[in-house]
Amino acid sequence: MGGGGGFARRLTGRRSAVAGLALGTAGVLLVGLVACSMPYGDDADPTPAPTGATATAASRGGTGSPATPGAAAGGTGSADGSSPVGNGPRRPTGQPVTIAFGGDIHFAGTPGQRLAADPATAIGPISATLAAADLAVANLETAVTDGGTPAPKEFTFRAPPTAFDAVRAAGIDVVTMANNHGMDYGLTGLQDSLRHARDAHFPVIGIGEDDTSAFAPYTTTVKGQRIAVIGATQVLDDQLIAAWTAGPHKPGLASAKEVDKLVAAVRGARARADTVVVFLHWGVEQQQCPSDTQRSLVPRLAAAGADVVVGSHAHVLLGAGWTSDGVYVDYGLGNFVFYSSGTGRNTESGVLRLTVAGRAVTDATWVPARIVGGAPRPLSGAAGSQALAAWNALRGCTGLAATAP
Repeated sequence: MGGGGGFARRLTGRRSAVAGLALGTAGVLLVGLVACSMPYGDDADPTPAPTGATATAASRGGTGSPATPGAAAGGTGSADGSSPVGNGPRRPTGQPVTIAFGGDIHFAGTPGQRLAADPATAIGPISATLAAADLAVANLETAVTDGGTPAPKEFTFRAPPTAFDAVRAAGIDVVTMANNHGMDYGLTGLQDSLRHARDAHFPVIGIGEDDTSAFAPYTTTVKGQRIAVIGATQVLDDQLIAAWTAGPHKPGLASAKEVDKLVAAVRGARARADTVVVFLHWGVEQQQCPSDTQRSLVPRLAAAGADVVVGSHAHVLLGAGWTSDGVYVDYGLGNFVFYSSGTGRNTESGVLRLTVAGRAVTDATWVPARIVGGAPRPLSGAAGSQALAAWNALRGCTGLAATAP
């Protein structure tokens, strides 16, 4: 599980009992949770954001590592050097592994107050759902710094290094910071984020000292399965694209606008991993159907060897399911730890729980939640059933299937 204390220490085993009602994609009662995020909710908390942030590693039951120094900044170890796996058929192979995904996390407003009060409980009871999986991944939508200069934009976010303590305590193993807030405090903020992640031994993907490290995957071996996770963003403010995009000898973010680089990263991960996951920051704010840009990128990633493609950014949930060739896609995980409040769409959240066996995604479960007081709270009973039905209905405009081919 990794460190963290408090709530984390009360979770027995790498993945212990799961809190809350989890609902399968077919409406079967299971266990799980999902969520997503972005900086402005439908009922935004006006409290200003705190400053600073940190990260730590928590590879429950597995051994994790960045592929290159500076990528997955806080990780330890290195990619498996065995023979290539290849881009073959998606037959289940090896032991099943569960992967949990949460959406956007920031610590502005109410979430920042929760973080200041106790990082170990800042993300709340949904932590049990994350911790019950073999691997958990989320999007950290903030710079982790107390320095730097805010970018010339409407919303800027930063968090203290204890942000990494919070995500570790919640059972999250790796975060992507490739998003439109990852460099809100400029190059200084980015370098601070990388340093705090290294100090905390927490794996971070999607940012780096150059494009090679920014696109490098987090790799871990769980139950004998080699899993690679890549982070990248399609969403960047027009005036900041040049400054924020990582390049040769240039720190920055992994930009999914550079499709060839992203495809090459996926292809490289495919050669070394049994399961390849791509976590993107993508979509259009408040739009619950995928954009043409999103839909056109999926086949290219699939052809390069991706088995799972998930993402967030829109502040609302989007549909999820299988493509005709067996890739599992979630177009929008929504807000997760966020300053949204009330009962609007921006507070709809949850955890996506996938079971993978090599290249095959054999099961998908959505654990519905609602953001209350800055953190996702699992839903049960009639509220949970209603939320699951609404989530399943979002699949209608995606072209995805509810079951694997």
